[in-house]
Amino acid sequence: MTLLERTYAFAAAAPQEFAFAHATAARLLGIPLPYALDEDPHIHIVTRTDANRIRRGEVMGHRGLESRGVVEVHGLPVVGPADTWADLGEYVGAGLPVGLDDLIVAGDAAANLLGEVAPLKRAVEARVRPRGKVTLTFALPRVRLGAWSPMETRSRLMVTRAGLPEPRHNRPVVSHTGEWLGFGDLVWEEQRVVGEYMGVEFHTRSRDKVHDGLRRDRVERGDWAVVEIVSADVFEHEARAAKLREIAGCLGVNAHVLDVIAAAPQFFAPAQFARPRRRRS
Repeated sequence: MTLLERTYAFAAAAPQEFAFAHATAARLLGIPLPYALDEDPHIHIVTRTDANRIRRGEVMGHRGLESRGVVEVHGLPVVGPADTWADLGEYVGAGLPVGLDDLIVAGDAAANLLGEVAPLKRAVEARVRPRGKVTLTFALPRVRLGAWSPMETRSRLMVTRAGLPEPRHNRPVVSHTGEWLGFGDLVWEEQRVVGEYMGVEFHTRSRDKVHDGLRRDRVERGDWAVVEIVSADVFEHEARAAKLREIAGCLGVNAHVLDVIAAAPQFFAPAQFARPRRRRS
């Protein structure tokens, strides 16, 4: 059965007020998750704190429905994007499946659904000692609107951590004469540079390559530099270093100032970001 079929079946026989939550809510909302959670066999629900716990083998129950916003998705009650993002903090930590970059990717997607980042901040602040608070709090100022895929987010994190200017996501690319040339995944408007993430799903077939080549020619004729980014450029050290040098050259930045080590994917928030614990007297 698909996730949607399983959630419909549960909802049809649910004995009390509930909403789908955590990883299940994220999947129903279209918020990207790491593979380990995307394959989670459980259906996660949240009920009121004072309600009886629902006990079924395939169901993972949580409490606190009264403090969470709920939306309707496919006719089902689902914890809203902001609270679902805050709930993902429960999966953060050593030995757990969600890391810092996963949270930022999910935060970008949740912010897009909401049209702003502020609700994510309010959701975290409304919790009393939420799990994963350090990582959630560190991730928040790094969440942006506009990314259309997880790898666009990860590409942005790579270039900014290296010390390059931050690009904007999916901005219009226009020639000097005002001709609209399309949208760019990562756009440095002042420097007239476009970064394009070339994912396997949409950019490997022969017809895709022909379309990509024509689009690149059109953008370059409009006096923009185009830099193509692939998965290895983000996840592999040597490829990442070479790609960052290429982007730096297009942006007019001295490649010697790049911090290639800091540009690597990050799973944990920096240790120094956590507040020091008070010593017991």
